[in-house]
Amino acid sequence: MHILIYSYNYYPEPIGIAPLMTELAEGLVKRGHEVRVITGMPNYPQREIYHEYRGKWYVTEQTNGVTIQRSYLRIKSKPNLLDRLLLELSFVFTSLPQAFKGKRPDAILLTVPPLLSTLPATMFSWLYNCPLILNVQDILPEAAVRVGLLKNKWMIKGLAALEKFAYHTAHTISVIADGFSENLVNKGVPANKIVCIPNWVNINFIRPLPKHNNSWRATHKLHGKFVVLYSGNIALTQGLETVIEAAVCLRHIKDIVFVIVGEPIALQRLQEYCLLNGADNVLLIPLQPREKLPEMLAASDVGLIVQKRDVISFNMPSKIPLLLATGRPIVGSVPASGTAAKAIALSSGGIVVEPESPYAMAAAIHDLYTNPSLAAKLGHTGRQFAEANYSLEQALDRYEWLFSHVVTNRKSIWRILPELNSKKSVVDG
Repeated sequence: MHILIYSYNYYPEPIGIAPLMTELAEGLVKRGHEVRVITGMPNYPQREIYHEYRGKWYVTEQTNGVTIQRSYLRIKSKPNLLDRLLLELSFVFTSLPQAFKGKRPDAILLTVPPLLSTLPATMFSWLYNCPLILNVQDILPEAAVRVGLLKNKWMIKGLAALEKFAYHTAHTISVIADGFSENLVNKGVPANKIVCIPNWVNINFIRPLPKHNNSWRATHKLHGKFVVLYSGNIALTQGLETVIEAAVCLRHIKDIVFVIVGEPIALQRLQEYCLLNGADNVLLIPLQPREKLPEMLAASDVGLIVQKRDVISFNMPSKIPLLLATGRPIVGSVPASGTAAKAIALSSGGIVVEPESPYAMAAAIHDLYTNPSLAAKLGHTGRQFAEANYSLEQALDRYEWLFSHVVTNRKSIWRILPELNSKKSVVDG
């Protein structure tokens, strides 16, 4: 098959949806399919175009068998609401010519957000007369409203209308957790138009590695330390201040060190918060190259998942499969009724504590510090769960099956989706 992936984020961006779409595209190529990716100039998480792509309107590349067609983005390092809108609009318009530079696809996979990308992807679906599969990683505008990012009532109404249009026009909707399915069904989307395919992890790339002789630990002078690691996006939904406050609670134990790895702009703000609270046991490190990820994760004793208490209940952090695959226990400071808490509990690979409670987080970390056998048991169980439910090969099987059946049985989609949903693993119900 010839598959067109429409994704705002892609390689070489190191976090978020970019690594996932890169692994999906390259995995499909290895299975004999032709994959073309329409994406923007790489900019995340720095929110500025990478140096080698600056001053260019269009770039076409071939990487690991995937044709990557990049287009210009209008981007600001400190965007306001208007800047965010103009950024999405710039991708909508500049990506249009790229879609015509290639043969007709058999199917289109669109990742959202950004929600405005629905417009060009839907247009190409109509023009090419091929099915559009909507891959929903987050649900807007609810998520943005919940964290206070979006307050303008007219923009909320406009995005809600666009969301409804996206669900109506998509041939099939793939979601990453059952909580998403429930949300969409409550909005009137037919249940058998939805399929749940969880985000995945390359379990051969991310795997349990020994902490001794770990060069990442040596580089950052962490030998002999009990390392509590948070790595990834630092946004409004996380509330990393809780991690710093938990570190203060444990600063009397000199062996425990908290490591936060993230984008430099966010780290500057956290550095000020550390100084304000006297958190001298927190190490702040810029995001690492992807090739260092396995060793960095293996340098930890505990991995953190952090959400604020008001985060939308069905939000599912993609770092959960990643941390489970490392063979290290998770401490999840997340809402008890949310998808993240359910995923951690189902895996038996971690401890869930009350969100925005530094004392609860500190207590869980202290329990793992004083009980190495518990930490080892949770880590081992989590790794087994990742192998059984979150592997890249499993995701490739399901996407390949979905593409094949959507293409060959387009008129029978209402019949074949229940069959695909019946193939679910334990992780997605």
